[in-house]
Amino acid sequence: MFIIGHRGARAVEPENTLRAMKTGMTCADYIEVDVRLSCEGIPVIMHDPMLDRTTNGTGPVNAHTLEELKSLDAGRGESIPTLEEVCRLVSGRCGLFVEIKEPGSEEAISRVIREFGLKDLFVVSFHQESIIAALAHLPGVRTGIIVSKETASLSGAAQELGTDAVLPKFALLNDALIADCHARDLLVVSWTLNTLEEFRVAAHLGIDGFASDDPCKARRYFKDRNIFTRI
Repeated sequence: MFIIGHRGARAVEPENTLRAMKTGMTCADYIEVDVRLSCEGIPVIMHDPMLDRTTNGTGPVNAHTLEELKSLDAGRGESIPTLEEVCRLVSGRCGLFVEIKEPGSEEAISRVIREFGLKDLFVVSFHQESIIAALAHLPGVRTGIIVSKETASLSGAAQELGTDAVLPKFALLNDALIADCHARDLLVVSWTLNTLEEFRVAAHLGIDGFASDDPCKARRYFKDRNIFTRI
């Protein structure tokens, strides 16, 4: 089972900043980042479509130039990173989950990923069209479909889509779903697990990986109980 630092390590550092990613990398097998485009089409790391919650800026991310975005404070003096900066940071040191937030951004995102040739990488999204586009731009890349609601024949739909993983919200996990996914050679990677009880359930169910806002807390839980994880 592997651990993913959700938005780096958002429970302890400003989310989706290089500072959060560096902290997450000390304990996680992967870090996860959310990608949107600046107004020039440059991939930047930001979860929300608006700047207001996580920075001292305001308005849509895609209404600002990279220079304008870089001038903002994303928490503790951190700036908004580009996907290029993230790839440079993790290359050879940690795996990466790239979440595509906006359909239509796949070509720009894929261009950066190709440049760095990252090996330990998943491209994931809630949007099926983004998975299809990512596979077209990055043949052979590992992908995953994110799911927040119960869906009929989820594993079958994911298999038909050609993904490698299903990423269900924690509340959707059950033995039947996991068994069906594994029977179809699909990984089950859940989100977002932060409590000791959630870690216990994850270990009991035998999922393949999970995202946590505090990956070091998760790592300590499994280490203290001598439960195998990837690192």
